[in-house]
Amino acid sequence: MNPTELNALPGPRFWRRVFCNLYEQLLLVGVLALTFMVPNLLIGVLFGIAIPSWLSFFYLYGVLGIYFVWYWRRNGQTLAMQTWRIQIVTEDGMPLAKNQALWRYVYGSLWIVPCLIIHAVYPLRGWQIIGLLFTVALFLWPLSIYLDRKHRQGIPDRMAQTKLVQLPPKSKTSAAPAPKVD
Repeated sequence: MNPTELNALPGPRFWRRVFCNLYEQLLLVGVLALTFMVPNLLIGVLFGIAIPSWLSFFYLYGVLGIYFVWYWRRNGQTLAMQTWRIQIVTEDGMPLAKNQALWRYVYGSLWIVPCLIIHAVYPLRGWQIIGLLFTVALFLWPLSIYLDRKHRQGIPDRMAQTKLVQLPPKSKTSAAPAPKVD
């Protein structure tokens, strides 16, 4: 699609965003297992060293940043976005520049700030923390599309001057007509 056609497409609805985010999180389990758990296990087993949690956080943040920026720059879609027919473009319908994709990732990760505030006020443990992160990332953050009444774009997209668009269904290829049966 050309930029004019992409620019004319509507933003994805709330539940499509939620399901795309859920699928994205499931896919990221595999990405993180490969890029984080395997190296950490090897370092721990071979050298008996535990990596500090702050270093692990920045490493994971970097790995996820590379994942998102690479996919957004490649074709405007992560694997989950391809499945749910969602694409990220500039406000003009153009592909994202490298800096814009990087800032979109940074703004997109701001959902963690409310989690940190809630955790500071109500110290959570174990699965409570995971539940909080999951709830805010999956439901509360996507609700920010309702703050933008005109375009229905979330906080990260408004800040990065990008937008998510809902791609139309793929057209069915014309198949050869079925033979007549007498």
